[in-house]
Amino acid sequence: MQQWSREKIVAFRQALLDWYDREKRDLPWRKDKEPYHIWVSEIMLQQTQVNTVIPYYQRFMAAFPTVADLAAAPEAKLLQLWAGLGYYSRARNMQKAAQQIMIDYQGKWPQTAKELTKLAGIGPYTAGAIASIAFNQPEPAIDGNAFRVFSRLFEIEADITKPQSRKIFYDVIKEVISPERPGDFNQAIMDLGSSYMTAKNPDTANSPVRDFNQAYLDGKEMAYPVRTKKKPPVPIDYFALVIQTPAGYLMEQRPAKGMLADLWTVPLLKWTDLADQETPPLLSQLVTLATKRFTAETQIPLTLAPLGGKPVTHTFTHQKWVLTLLYAELPSIPDLSYFRGNIVKPTDFTHLAQPKVQLKIWRRYQQLREQ
Repeated sequence: MQQWSREKIVAFRQALLDWYDREKRDLPWRKDKEPYHIWVSEIMLQQTQVNTVIPYYQRFMAAFPTVADLAAAPEAKLLQLWAGLGYYSRARNMQKAAQQIMIDYQGKWPQTAKELTKLAGIGPYTAGAIASIAFNQPEPAIDGNAFRVFSRLFEIEADITKPQSRKIFYDVIKEVISPERPGDFNQAIMDLGSSYMTAKNPDTANSPVRDFNQAYLDGKEMAYPVRTKKKPPVPIDYFALVIQTPAGYLMEQRPAKGMLADLWTVPLLKWTDLADQETPPLLSQLVTLATKRFTAETQIPLTLAPLGGKPVTHTFTHQKWVLTLLYAELPSIPDLSYFRGNIVKPTDFTHLAQPKVQLKIWRRYQQLREQ
């Protein structure tokens, strides 16, 4: 790992912040230093691209303009506004943290990274971002961009997938961060990592900090950051049951715990719950088993049939769902006494908190109907 002199650190700060002042991205959460705005944007930006987040952020702020509004919001409305962003525990933790702020901190934000991490869902990165941007604390905000940028600048060999590596990066960035403008410094690193110093096609030749990028100067930029390969997500087969009635479609709310908790989807049946997978049955046999299982559990008689076409796929962190669509049309409105959901008109779908996988299922169903 490289070591920098005091003069080099000062020159780096100058080059980085001069570029940031000229070229920083115009983002809605950068209009002020309000910690609530910074916090919401940072939570939304986890695992999600900036262009996707902007309209979500604007709708969220229109619905919940203050941390007090978020603390008091009905969870159903919160999840509805979050629908499509995924990782719904983020939204639930945000509301818990908002309630902590209102109750434990009398509506005032804690101002240090250490205190901020006591709030639900706020880890070291988000705490560093809020502390530096909102409260001018010289606190590193270490996300994927920061790992990539600093590993290349300093040729840091530490594996970024290992928890103990964060301390190495923290110590390096703590030395380099601007004490006068820590928030702008951290945001400049974010912008740098998403422009000139991207993961796959960096444009380092034109980077404002090219001369500080030791990995580039040594001709081995793409060797950084060092990381062990992730295991591929495990594929899991499901049936997605699109069941039409004269009044709309059957939609069910998922259990309060587990994946996609409390969100609304068409009924889903996992193949491994239908048959012994040591001797996997034919698709036609699985469809028959799915029909029997659904009827036994809900007391709603029907006949399910494959809709054809390619399955819908949706990848979570550790799982890849592969969903085959089955269809049934009921001649009359069924008794829903044993069904954990309701009949919903397509025009009312937007009132439900739906995960992205459900939006994909519905889009594929409409495509198949048109065909």
